[in-house]
Amino acid sequence: MNSKNSKNGVIVKVKICGITNIDDAKICVDCGADALGFIFYKESKRYIEPDEAKKIIDKLPFFVLKVGVFVNENFENVNSTAKNIGLNAVQLHGNESLDYCKKINYPVIKAIRVDERLNENLENYSEHTILLDSKDAREYGGTGKRFDWELIPESYRNKIILAGGVSEENIDEIFYRVKPQAVDLSSSLEKEPGFKDHEKVKSFFKKIDTLKE
Repeated sequence: MNSKNSKNGVIVKVKICGITNIDDAKICVDCGADALGFIFYKESKRYIEPDEAKKIIDKLPFFVLKVGVFVNENFENVNSTAKNIGLNAVQLHGNESLDYCKKINYPVIKAIRVDERLNENLENYSEHTILLDSKDAREYGGTGKRFDWELIPESYRNKIILAGGVSEENIDEIFYRVKPQAVDLSSSLEKEPGFKDHEKVKSFFKKIDTLKE
């Protein structure tokens, strides 16, 4: 991605999650995505079989980060899947403990669903990259719902990945006010769960480019 310095010194990387096919992966990469996410949680509407994900990953550029998303999966399965299909990092989106995270052989992105324990969780998982997402009683992510960004402590804002309701409509506010190290999008760029709207993808990255000029 053309992650050049902006006039205000902010650099925001972009991860597009819920990739299920090569056409979507290609348009995201061509437009400038820094990372792509593949969901290996069978209850997700964006689930992809590891073997199918590998077919896509094998065709991606070396410098695009390939992230596997897991929810309360056996850590041995996580490690073997990551090795077999060529992941660069593992995103844990369930109730995985700190001890569990230490058993993962790859860089960990720990998803934290924002609630009253946010500060405690930020401290507990501070040795890992943290992704903040909206809390939902029924789903582990991909809800498209935004949480209150004012809850993010100032000292963590440039360290976290921001998810939950991120879209073209609010990326400028995120860019100038929240200033995370990265954003994670899925549902706002879809025409239906698991399938990206290519025009929305192009439009989003055009907006990103204008912010970085």
